[in-house]
Amino acid sequence: MPSMICAHVPWPRLTEHHEYLLAERINPELYLPADALDTMEWGLLRSFAGELAERGLGCTVHATFMDLNPGSVDRAVRAVTQQRVEQTLEVARVLKPQVIVFHPGYSRLTYGSAVVSWVTNTVLFWRSQLPLIREVGCTVALENIFEEEPSTLRQVLEGINDPAVGHCFDSGHFNMFATVSLQEWFAVLGSRIVESHLHDNHGQADEHLPVGEGEIDFALVTALLEQYAPQAVWTLEAHSKSRLERARKNIQQYL
Repeated sequence: MPSMICAHVPWPRLTEHHEYLLAERINPELYLPADALDTMEWGLLRSFAGELAERGLGCTVHATFMDLNPGSVDRAVRAVTQQRVEQTLEVARVLKPQVIVFHPGYSRLTYGSAVVSWVTNTVLFWRSQLPLIREVGCTVALENIFEEEPSTLRQVLEGINDPAVGHCFDSGHFNMFATVSLQEWFAVLGSRIVESHLHDNHGQADEHLPVGEGEIDFALVTALLEQYAPQAVWTLEAHSKSRLERARKNIQQYL
């Protein structure tokens, strides 16, 4: 059984979904885009964190990711990535999320000839953030995005070598980009999974369909999660209220 089931909620739309989240006792995964970090209403953030705590609800955070890359060969890109990571961790001091999900920044099309440099830079970046991550008291999870197989994430996580940084397995991205089987992926990274993003597609686009409405074998995905990472957080990444309601219903058969 997962330790918690969350649902994707963009911070800029929190007011719109606030009453629904609390009434339905939904643990949110709050997506924090860059603009939200720069214009954060700290009073609203503290108030919402208090409401979650009063109701016994938890949360996770999905960090901003556009144009960021901790493994970039460009130190200016690494610097702005560090700024955004540290801003996100300051928000986490208030929210106290169980996990913060970050995109790793790797693509074979960009870094296929510079894998060693990218892995080295990424390991050094996240090791430099470990004191702050531990101080905040959360776990960071690096999500598969364009990875076709798990070797780069494995190298990064082995290089960091700290339980404060694990893996977020994204079912939809795996279905679109992976060239290995689910069993092969989990054999390499399964024990490092601390969160899983569960959404469906047909393998051609990141449709973010509710579980069971595409072609992904969620019976196998959830069985592997139970085998390798039984305490992982499961997050339903449905990008509308109607899709979330269907996803919440559909996931019940796997609990």
